[in-house]
Amino acid sequence: MRIQVVHCHPLVGSYNHALYRTIVETLQANGHDVVATDLYRECFEPAMTERERQTYMEESYDYRAVRGYAETLKSLDGIILCFPHWWFSMPAILKGWVDRVWGPSIAFDYDPKDKHLEPALRNIKLFGVVTSYGSPWWVVALFAGNAGRNVLMRGMKPLCAKDVRSFYMAHYNMDHSTPESRKAFLEKVRAHVARL
Repeated sequence: MRIQVVHCHPLVGSYNHALYRTIVETLQANGHDVVATDLYRECFEPAMTERERQTYMEESYDYRAVRGYAETLKSLDGIILCFPHWWFSMPAILKGWVDRVWGPSIAFDYDPKDKHLEPALRNIKLFGVVTSYGSPWWVVALFAGNAGRNVLMRGMKPLCAKDVRSFYMAHYNMDHSTPESRKAFLEKVRAHVARL
């Protein structure tokens, strides 16, 4: 499979970056064609341009500034997002990548007559998320209502193939994690990705 791994963390020495490297290396070791995308190291500009916003809900979204990212997205069999949740949401640079790259004529087709959205990433048969939260799971689930997960699994995943396989793996309570808990989660991620 051709799988893109999209990573978003400013520190290469971070636990999240170690997760990213583990995912990429495991996929490569198992023969997948991996597109490793590190948004911080690539200096991705998250802010939507004026022209992009002006054309967003028209039939001619001007995505020229992110054309390479869009072409990659349309060429994939699978995608795995690897990032930390901050304030129960994805970091700004990843949100900007979603805003700009998962746009009309790329991730969905928009009919201005009836305001209908039609999914356009039917090529993506695998949608995965590997993430972390500073808070314990009960704060994320009960207090915040799994806001970040809902955006990913209810907003983005439905734009992929109807029979898309998906997974969501999270290390909760990072603020109180231990070397043992981090190692155990990393090994769990490695084992899961090795089965893809």
